Amino acid sequence: MKVIFLQDVKGQGKKGEIKEVSEGYARNFLLPKGVVQIATEGAKKTLTQQVASAQKKKDNEKNEFKALAERLSEMTVVIRAKAGEGGRLFGAITSKQIAEALEQQKVSIDKRKIELDDPIRVLGVTKVTVKLYPDVKGTLNVQVVEE
Repeated sequence: MKVIFLQDVKGQGKKGEIKEVSEGYARNFLLPKGVVQIATEGAKKTLTQQVASAQKKKDNEKNEFKALAERLSEMTVVIRAKAGEGGRLFGAITSKQIAEALEQQKVSIDKRKIELDDPIRVLGVTKVTVKLYPDVKGTLNVQVVEE
């Protein structure tokens, strides 16, 4: 019996797949649990429409994040910090502080998306990579100035 999986079933199939399973397994286990539906022509059309709309939504999100990446590359975030001799900071600038400075400029980015290998410990401009979406990254200029 051909069925469409509505959820992932370990060892059988993933959500959205159309597979052949034994009739007894489908009628006695999968259908009562609501994890599959019988693969009729109407159900197949509905599935293809859902897959197409999900792909379109992903493409729109990716385009939005590409536009945000371009906007970030033009921005410079200024963060004030106390510094000693030679431009060395007392403490460090972390991704959390960068995210808070972006919030003040009306750009909301999660601090975990800011890829900072080591905290910034010197005055000046540093380029920071921001991972916005899978395979969409932007660079942001962070300028640290003395208080």
